[in-house]
Amino acid sequence: MRESERISVLKGVGEKTEQLFIKAGVHTIGDLLAYYPRTYDIYEDPISIGEIQEGKTVTVTGAIFGRIQVSQNKKMQITTLYLKDMTGTLKVIWFRMPFLRNTLGRGGVITLRGRIVRKKDALVMEHPEIFYPSASYEEKRNTMQPVYALTAGLTNNAVKKAVAQALEQVEGIQEFLPEELICRYHLLDRRTAMEGIHFPEIKEEFYEARKRFVFEEFLIFVLSLRMIKEREDRAKNHYGFCDQPKVDEFLHALPYELTGAQKKVWQEILRDISGESVMSRLVQGDVGSGKTIVALLALMYTGLNGYQSAMMAPTEVLARQHYENISGMLEAYGIPLKTELLTGSMTAKAKREAYARIEAGEADIVIGTHALIQEKVQYQNLALVVTDEQHRFGVKQRETLAGKGVLPHILVMSATPIPRTLAIILYGDLDISVIDELPKNRLPIKNCVMDTGYRNTAYTFMKKQVQSGRQCYVICPMVEESEALEAENVTDYSQMLQDIMGESVKVGCLHGKMKQAQKDEIMEAFGKNEIQILVSTTVIEVGIDVPNATVMMIENAERFGLAQLHQLRGRVGRGGHQSYCIFMSPSKSKETKERLGILNQSNDGFFIAGEDLRLRGPGDLFGIRQSGLMDFKLGDVFQDSLILKQAAEAAGELLRTDPGLKSERNRRLADRLKHYLSDVMLEMTL
Repeated sequence: MRESERISVLKGVGEKTEQLFIKAGVHTIGDLLAYYPRTYDIYEDPISIGEIQEGKTVTVTGAIFGRIQVSQNKKMQITTLYLKDMTGTLKVIWFRMPFLRNTLGRGGVITLRGRIVRKKDALVMEHPEIFYPSASYEEKRNTMQPVYALTAGLTNNAVKKAVAQALEQVEGIQEFLPEELICRYHLLDRRTAMEGIHFPEIKEEFYEARKRFVFEEFLIFVLSLRMIKEREDRAKNHYGFCDQPKVDEFLHALPYELTGAQKKVWQEILRDISGESVMSRLVQGDVGSGKTIVALLALMYTGLNGYQSAMMAPTEVLARQHYENISGMLEAYGIPLKTELLTGSMTAKAKREAYARIEAGEADIVIGTHALIQEKVQYQNLALVVTDEQHRFGVKQRETLAGKGVLPHILVMSATPIPRTLAIILYGDLDISVIDELPKNRLPIKNCVMDTGYRNTAYTFMKKQVQSGRQCYVICPMVEESEALEAENVTDYSQMLQDIMGESVKVGCLHGKMKQAQKDEIMEAFGKNEIQILVSTTVIEVGIDVPNATVMMIENAERFGLAQLHQLRGRVGRGGHQSYCIFMSPSKSKETKERLGILNQSNDGFFIAGEDLRLRGPGDLFGIRQSGLMDFKLGDVFQDSLILKQAAEAAGELLRTDPGLKSERNRRLADRLKHYLSDVMLEMTL
């Protein structure tokens, strides 16, 4: 069996199962082996009920106490069991599993493993794994079991069996890293690493396997960026830009003065677009630092010079907000430029009309989503491309948009604060500008780290804010088990909060299972203050500006990376009112308090990112995934910053000694890179 063979060669993988694997992006044996577990179930020794803590996944053993009940609600049947040991009684619930009443009806001793959550001030174990009789837990005790990302119909067990079979039967798992790199950086060979990532017997085995694949991931990524950079370095600037007094008039007419940092970045952009080579610049600015006005200056300058520009946003609702804001400002300040909105949800007729205006050159500034890079969109003279929230776009997507013009200037806006040393590696294809100063009129956000015992106090405070005409966000963390549970979690929470707040306050909810149109609708309603409190998962991270929102409450704050918490916090404090961020955490650990304390003492994203880097290390089994920032399969740029630096060093050395990776020793690596650039980069987000 070879890595290139279809997955159907495996025993037990028929046509139906093959289709489920294909849906999950697994076509071949090689794809299956690279389908790494998303986490692991670590089956530790059972603890007593008296020791359980909110937010932890634990194993408990006890006697089934009283009768097992099933709620009569047909929509969501909840099975409830009470477990008792010497230290207390624990309520246990399962969703949509009424048959458990018969299965467990004979009582006796049982072992359960599941997550502890708080419901109405009591700790509850939710949807646990069952070991009945209790002795059956011994088989799994002290083991690490892989947990894979699943698609509907595909079970974890089916993936596990398929991977085990593939590892046993595949011939010659091909090594593509040069031997000297493996030796220099003390990496496992590819086969050993494959076994260690899927079925580690001990944590150390997992660490070493993960290190190998993280290094491989970063190396390919950095090499690809360096090659893009080299290609772009050769691109000459074909556009003739000259000074536009109207831009200076606009700046003088604004009711505020640009900060020193904004002025500096604007000068860098001006220098770039008038220079010999095409601009490829990343503008990094903390949340609320005023990147949008800098982008608007670039769009105006381009339009007034007689060229078209395009600005791409990650969501329709954000594109619409940019369109309204930019159109409004151009009109208010008498700038004679026409804007055009282009999104996927527009009617076919509206799209055709927009295409015609863009092609005829009647639209000076085109604002939209991925619709901007559809085949049908033809620009007359596209000279500048601005992408908003860079980490939501892939290199290929950016290149496709760039391909609409004759090598246009590229300006990338990112609100993700990354320490400069990492930014240089990660954005190796771009020059970097930093807006590291907040506008003077911004009131600093007041922060508070709270124990879950003060949750009702926080709710009372939020209610007062709403009564004063303000709005609030509540963020619930990811639920690891499944997207469906995550949705359930957010839905249940918003219903519970609605009951507490009463009819005068409208509570809405937002989660990943919703269709984009539904998300946009809710965000729009929140923007118009038709919803006063929005309960959401982190899908809110890249959202619209709601200047009226003054409270951000984050549940289980300890489960997020610091940089991500700071990003979320940046959704408030955008208006003239005092804003607040409440970090809610049940954790009593010293480390958690130290981490969250940093957010308490600073609103500076770059300082926080540096501290995040300092505090996080390989000690965490999985790390706290930095969602939104570089969507690598395994790597985390904060937790694995050392490996990232090593990969960047190795990439530099490889390209110095063998510029095109043409030598025999680098042949397989070059093949892998070619495949990555032509295929994976379409999905890979920066």
